[in-house]
Amino acid sequence: MAAWSDEVGADLLRRRLVGEPVLLMRKEDGTAVAMVDRCPHRYAPLSLGEREGDCVTCPYHGLTFDTSGKCVRNPFSDKIPAGASLRTFPVVERDHIVWFWPGDPARADEDAIPDFSAIVRDGHAPITGLMPMDANYEYGTDNLMDLSHIEFVHKGSFAGRGVIFAGEHEVKVEGEQLHSNWWMPGIPAPAHTFGIYDPEMITDHWLDMRWDAPASMYLQVGACPEGGQREEGVIAHQAHILTPETETTSHYFWATTRHGAPSVEGDAMLAGLMGQAFGEEDKPIIEAAYANTDGAGFWDRKPVSLGIDTGGTRARRMIEKLKKKENER
Repeated sequence: MAAWSDEVGADLLRRRLVGEPVLLMRKEDGTAVAMVDRCPHRYAPLSLGEREGDCVTCPYHGLTFDTSGKCVRNPFSDKIPAGASLRTFPVVERDHIVWFWPGDPARADEDAIPDFSAIVRDGHAPITGLMPMDANYEYGTDNLMDLSHIEFVHKGSFAGRGVIFAGEHEVKVEGEQLHSNWWMPGIPAPAHTFGIYDPEMITDHWLDMRWDAPASMYLQVGACPEGGQREEGVIAHQAHILTPETETTSHYFWATTRHGAPSVEGDAMLAGLMGQAFGEEDKPIIEAAYANTDGAGFWDRKPVSLGIDTGGTRARRMIEKLKKKENER
């Protein structure tokens, strides 16, 4: 993932992704594009330059590039210098998400993009956010694939009723997808239903997390009256997608649907809750845990297993296998 759709517009957006400085923008026809944000002449960021139609002019010496990466103007000569081109990336926009492919363009596969259509409800874009994280992206996956941390980390937002301790946890693999699901029947209504269900109403509650490599996670947070049908319940659909910025830092993109139509007051309240849960509760503990490895590899520290943390460790093992498979090609 490179960005949420509403982040990319006419302005020049710079974002470091998998170690590369990337320039994101929309062409005049609305198509999102991505290219390396580094002029091949003296390496200035093109994002500091000026846009002219679908072209960008370098702020340092004035070379102009189109969105295919081709240099189309040299202000000092009619001749375009040899090697004056930019690397561009295949881009696909889907489900309010701008995806990019940083590998060999010939191997870009749109069918491999995970399905996040559930986060766009009744034509409304989700509430979104982006949290910078000073940790390797797999530590974010550990956190999300092991939601047992809710009762300890999220005391100011989602926790408070001990629902995780009353739950049944299941981890299953379907092809190259991994699922880490919690089922908590017969508990008081969880926080996401407040305002719809009475807080003392007894419900069946679930947290279903789906993982696609390398770190794209879809979470369904649901509750229905005890013994009722899931589809009749109160359901929030969330995206939790991690993109490495560097080896040691990450972009944590999050999104959630709302109950009903957008409203300024309601959206602000929900965005505030999400910001608290992720920025004030998840972020500090993930960063502290990562820093506390003191540069050692995850497995080198010989992590203890609690059983309920199987989702995170399985994701790590699947990543290792996929890397090995690709390296053998």
